[in-house]
Amino acid sequence: MPVSLFVPGETREHEKRVALVPSVATKLAKLGIECSLQPGAGLAARIPDNAFEKEGVQITASPTNAQLIFRVQPPELSDIEQMAPGTVLCCFVYAHREPEIVKALRDRQITCFAMELVPRITRAQAMDALSSQAALTGYAAGLMAATSLNRILPMMTTAVGSLRPAKVLVMGAGVAGLQALATAKRLGAMIEGYDVRAEVKEQVESVGGKFVDTGVSASGEGGYARELTDEEKAQVEKVVTRHIQQADAVITTAAIPGRPSPKIISEAQIMGMKPGSVIIDLAAEGGGNTPLTVPGETVEVGPATIVAPLNVPSRLAEHASELYARNLQNLVGLMIKDGELAIDWEDEILAGAVLTHAGEIRNEAARKAIESAEG
Repeated sequence: MPVSLFVPGETREHEKRVALVPSVATKLAKLGIECSLQPGAGLAARIPDNAFEKEGVQITASPTNAQLIFRVQPPELSDIEQMAPGTVLCCFVYAHREPEIVKALRDRQITCFAMELVPRITRAQAMDALSSQAALTGYAAGLMAATSLNRILPMMTTAVGSLRPAKVLVMGAGVAGLQALATAKRLGAMIEGYDVRAEVKEQVESVGGKFVDTGVSASGEGGYARELTDEEKAQVEKVVTRHIQQADAVITTAAIPGRPSPKIISEAQIMGMKPGSVIIDLAAEGGGNTPLTVPGETVEVGPATIVAPLNVPSRLAEHASELYARNLQNLVGLMIKDGELAIDWEDEILAGAVLTHAGEIRNEAARKAIESAEG
């Protein structure tokens, strides 16, 4: 018998993505997976039910004994109560934010693979939903910088003279940061990238950016960053402050899953920025990269405007859903053997991504945090 998959509509506020798209449903069918979808689940991403039906997806509000469930956001407690014990659930969870959900998954004996836990190794790149969604976030950030400024990004020559290009500084050269740099470059801005990891200089330069060199390397033994001396910290702050206050737009990307976002721009640095400058704070989900950030809002502080969007990938719901569905397809491909659901716990990707299984919280960090809270 085929493996049954159900994809419900998302219930969290502002979430427009869906965990399945028609093209991926076709590929899942070839693996022996029979797909069903809650009516209207794709409408927020502008994917109608009939587009799924053309690919053989059954539209149903009440799946019968679904073995697999794909979601974007965590389920509600009431949804978990309806799942049969042993159901395999794949979605983002972020256990530190959802202790009651994690406990419910454990107690209901749901096997949950948390997409944020997929190991960031070469073999798992095609399953890395954090990276696929971050790439779209970075792209959107470049556009937000362009539309939030009271000026244009590219140089423009007119009959009455020329306008100089805007300068965009991106702080953090991860997936989102590099995409933000590339987008701002395509829009004609002068771009600079800063990261505490000096080894990413080549990546910044590969997208046409200038790397902000503080003259201090934080590289330590074994690939770990070392503690900077007070003199080195002062040197770094001096150089970074100059670049922040020369920029027209600053995009910050410093987020740490499970922890508050680090404050990488101080109030004093903001107050010294150019009049009309903009900060696009991509770390708003964790509280933001500045002490003046208001998550989910746009605020004017001194000379600058701080834009702190939440759930940026959802703004690009069609492509965000497509990339995320492909991530899920590749992950579940590791679980299907001869058309049946067979999870190999020796596989480092599955072992690393599992959050709950067989009545246990398998992720050590989540288990310690929740068991400590339970007393």
